[in-house]
Amino acid sequence: MFQTAETATKELDSVSRKRISTNSREKRQNRMAIPQHTIDQILDRTDIVDLIGQRVKLKKTGRTYSGCCPFHQEKSPSFHVYRDKQYYHCFGCQANGNAIRFLMDIDNRNFIDVMKDLASQTGIELPKDQQDNKKLSYKREAKKPTPIAQPKPTAKDQNEISATQAATNELALDATSIDFDPFAEFQSVEYANSEFQNSEFQNSADPFASFEQWSTTQETPAQEGNLYDLLENVAQYYEQQLPHNPAAQQYFQKRGLTAQTLQFWRLGYAPEDWQHLEKAFPQDIAGLKLLGLIRTSDKGRDFDLLRDRVIFPIRDSKGRVVGFGGRALNDEIKPKYINSPDSEVFHKNQLLYGLYEGRKLKAQDYLMVEGYMDVIALQQYGIYGAVATLGTASNTDHLNILFRQNNRITIAFDGDAAGQKAARRTLEIALPLLNDGRELKFFVLPNEHDPDSLIRREGIENFRRLLDQAPLLSDFVFAHLTQNHNISTPEGKSQVMGELRQLTELLPKTGSYRYLLQQFFREKLGFNRKWQAQTNNDASLSFSTKIDAEEYVIAILINHPYLYIHFEPLRALIPNDHLLHQILNILNTIFDDLPDDPEQAKYYILGACSAYHYELQRILQQANVSDYTTSPEHVDKLAQDFSTKLQYDCLQQKIRSKKFSSIEEMKRLKHQIYEIDKKRSLTLLEE
Repeated sequence: MFQTAETATKELDSVSRKRISTNSREKRQNRMAIPQHTIDQILDRTDIVDLIGQRVKLKKTGRTYSGCCPFHQEKSPSFHVYRDKQYYHCFGCQANGNAIRFLMDIDNRNFIDVMKDLASQTGIELPKDQQDNKKLSYKREAKKPTPIAQPKPTAKDQNEISATQAATNELALDATSIDFDPFAEFQSVEYANSEFQNSEFQNSADPFASFEQWSTTQETPAQEGNLYDLLENVAQYYEQQLPHNPAAQQYFQKRGLTAQTLQFWRLGYAPEDWQHLEKAFPQDIAGLKLLGLIRTSDKGRDFDLLRDRVIFPIRDSKGRVVGFGGRALNDEIKPKYINSPDSEVFHKNQLLYGLYEGRKLKAQDYLMVEGYMDVIALQQYGIYGAVATLGTASNTDHLNILFRQNNRITIAFDGDAAGQKAARRTLEIALPLLNDGRELKFFVLPNEHDPDSLIRREGIENFRRLLDQAPLLSDFVFAHLTQNHNISTPEGKSQVMGELRQLTELLPKTGSYRYLLQQFFREKLGFNRKWQAQTNNDASLSFSTKIDAEEYVIAILINHPYLYIHFEPLRALIPNDHLLHQILNILNTIFDDLPDDPEQAKYYILGACSAYHYELQRILQQANVSDYTTSPEHVDKLAQDFSTKLQYDCLQQKIRSKKFSSIEEMKRLKHQIYEIDKKRSLTLLEE
């Protein structure tokens, strides 16, 4: 039979469609797939306030940030960003979502492009192909059959089996001769209800019993397992073991934990058996090995990592169990604490024990303590937000995680030598992160006390008072640096300032905290040199007729050059022929090279501005800045106020001159004046 042209065309089209469908399917399979744990990790490292703040002008209102919605036109702000939840919501147009959704909607980009952008910003590598998505999966072992013990047949039973087999063979040779059912008696109701139904004889008398039993116990095909699901099952298993071990229960009772606390933290117990997980999860050994919960000895024998230990499940920011911590019941066993090793789902350097629970309890402040039991005890006493590292020293990721929850965090340390060493190390890690607006406090515990024992001794109210009185970083650093030096001598002061210089080098250069900390130390050590009053000392900052506002700013900059960051916007507004403009240009050039010591920085500035020596000498003699700069905070605020005032005056003068290059420039100037005026009004309201 020959095909018609029409039939051939249809078949060709069918083949083509199949090929196209196959190619499309392959493309979809080869397309980059991003696993959920990678998405969660990127979101955890992304500060949604900073991200949206680059596109929307946000103002802090309580615990949220608000502004005008970028997705619809509005005059009053209805757009809110929640840093603790990493979420935004507009009550006007109902736009909402996380950082990914915001970038997709605001830029009209697809998911993959946005994820690539965020991954680059957060330093997280995305999977290159579909294979990376399989890292969370493992092959479950096939379920092995359970052999059924068969009773040994008697001589009588054996004869009956032989007769039945012979009849079966006969029927197989001549199937057409069958006119009756030789097994009808076995299928009858009388037989089914007979006394032999449940007897051992039934199994021996039925020639196909063994075959039927074998068919029901065949190995089930291997399936894909998920590591998150396996961890959850193991956590439930450990929880179920706790009521059966009196020693584990006694350990928690001695620590004063209630049944509600045990349930909230999902505490458990790992049996003493060396292969208890293998027995409990025989199909999941491959997954348990990937998680490091089952290890293999040098002799090739598998054994459980956690044995005869109380168990602390570790949850990530999404509440998923990702690992376990185990504390030995026998204090002679070393190490006392063991944590799950790093795996595809567990990265101890990027996790904090208790963070999920603190967010769940809507914690306001966060306290970093030493161990799991400290976190649990504080929560039971009503102090939420306590977290602990997972057997590692605190690092940059840990502090950034906490700063995303709140700009003010407290770190607790033991008062012994080891605690002091840890405090110094944490201090060096934290300093580069202290941008303006962030606050770090140090809570030094008495020797031989942890938070739990201190609460038992002092009571919860006294503990809260001590926690609230924890010194700020500036006070802590001063006490830390001066404890080994005699600050009553010039040599001791010089040594302290030398060590301080090493620490301030770690602070961000863009903020004002570096300068303010140096000024704080100078005042504490008695370095601050007062200028004699030459002009009006009125606190309202009324100026002498001999000096104007610009010259007053010059005097501030000479004595406090690090305040240049507040005056930098004036470079574009002050006329080029003004002295302030020249000084600002010089500072802009040498700012990064300024010495850390304020006195040395002052002379460095004077040397760089030697061309204006006589003008500067007159200004410094006539301007009395010392009376208005008695504290670092005061001089910082004074600089901001002066900068705002001069920007406003310059813009007003430019508007009055009517020298515009275009209508757009005039509109821009008026908008700048409006923004500055609004800022000044808000400042007055806050005050």
